[in-house]
Amino acid sequence: MRGSRFNDKVVVVTGAAQGIGREVALQMAAEEATLVLVDRSEIVQEVAREAEQAGAKEVRVELADLEQYRDCCRAIDSAAEAFGRIDVLVNNVGGTIWVKPYEHYEEAQIEAEIRRSLFPTLWCCHAVLRPMQANGSGSIVNVSSIATRGLNRVPYAAAKGGVNAMTVCMAYENARHGIRVNAVAPGGTDVGERRIPRNTAEQSEQEQVWYQQIIDQTIDSTFMKRYSQPEEQASAILFLASDEASYITGTVLPVGGGDLG
Repeated sequence: MRGSRFNDKVVVVTGAAQGIGREVALQMAAEEATLVLVDRSEIVQEVAREAEQAGAKEVRVELADLEQYRDCCRAIDSAAEAFGRIDVLVNNVGGTIWVKPYEHYEEAQIEAEIRRSLFPTLWCCHAVLRPMQANGSGSIVNVSSIATRGLNRVPYAAAKGGVNAMTVCMAYENARHGIRVNAVAPGGTDVGERRIPRNTAEQSEQEQVWYQQIIDQTIDSTFMKRYSQPEEQASAILFLASDEASYITGTVLPVGGGDLG
């Protein structure tokens, strides 16, 4: 039986169309949250309907490309205006686009990885601070990764290392405003086949080898020798977002089956 830790909370979930973001949205809905689901894909409309059926008090969808600062500001401002406040922000946008040793990355690919996995969190945090500060409270949970210590994803690791650093610094700056800032660092997570692939190019034989290396390394590095399920990641995110974690801030919580990243 689920509780209702979020029945009086306005919760913004980014990257809500699939994967961990979708699971966070549905678990929040089951705890009666008022939800704002942000994604650039129309698939998020389907998740909104699922969330309504799961028990959300109200669900609002914002279509936005969160790699763009203006879209982040528009989505956050729209949510704050609609409900008068934002209590929780879950920054979930990001994900590896290419997998290969660093020397094989092209300049544009490095920039794209950073833009995908760091900037949406930077932009959305920047946009949400003023409404949270005005309200005198708030909880931000950033989704990082244990890939900060791994193979064949140096630009992605750099982006997530940036997420870890900004999490701690923002927590330090904003504790006086009643705002907690934490991060969850997921390990490998089995989200099934992605409806929106991060990279539509067909993998070469060499790229398949490099990809298998990260799978093997991820599993070998865990104590449990398996990938996680989205539900296991979402549960940790909800805990840090909730008032149960009221004395936790500036923390990066590894959820990697024993792999600390």
